[in-house]
Amino acid sequence: MAEDPYNRELLEKGRVVFCGLCEFELGAVSIDTLPTEGPPEIAFAGRSNVGKSSLLNALTGRKNLARASTTPGRTREINFFNLADRLRLVDLPGFGYAWAARKEAKRWAGLTRDYLKGRSSLKRVCLLVDARHGLKEIDGEVMTLLDQSAVNYQIVLTKTDKMKPTEVARLAEDIAAAIKRRPAAHPLVLATSSETGEGIAELRAELAALA
Repeated sequence: MAEDPYNRELLEKGRVVFCGLCEFELGAVSIDTLPTEGPPEIAFAGRSNVGKSSLLNALTGRKNLARASTTPGRTREINFFNLADRLRLVDLPGFGYAWAARKEAKRWAGLTRDYLKGRSSLKRVCLLVDARHGLKEIDGEVMTLLDQSAVNYQIVLTKTDKMKPTEVARLAEDIAAAIKRRPAAHPLVLATSSETGEGIAELRAELAALA
């Protein structure tokens, strides 16, 4: 495994940025209702039920900032959270929700694509991947969209508490190798668990550097 790139100073900065004032700003249902561009934005994307809401709650040290649900596709809009005007966290609708009405699914997917392709304040997308399932074809499609749009993205493994540490480490290495030639991909794959707190401090430090 690579040497840990995070020192105490970086970890503390991450804690200060993410555990300070954090407020829900708005939920956008169309491109016209997106907030005016301001602080750097970090978006969280992933397949339905991958754990986006739970991860956002863990990052900010809150229980109900983003409502978690076992029902795939609960997030039906783009939700913006303001971290004291230092960062905006953006919770994107889950993709791959087969239960949704086709018309609604197309609308959410179109809104997400428009946001990802045309937002100059968007500094990084955290592409969440359930560690138990690894990369799927639809993840590759999203990465291709981000590559074509020159939007930096980072793979974040979720639910790693459900696996052995050796399995998680091997998966992270395999994914890092698979995305190595993708032009917009961040090289470091982070493993996290919202249940145990694994990797949360490191992800905070990584993202706080964008503030």
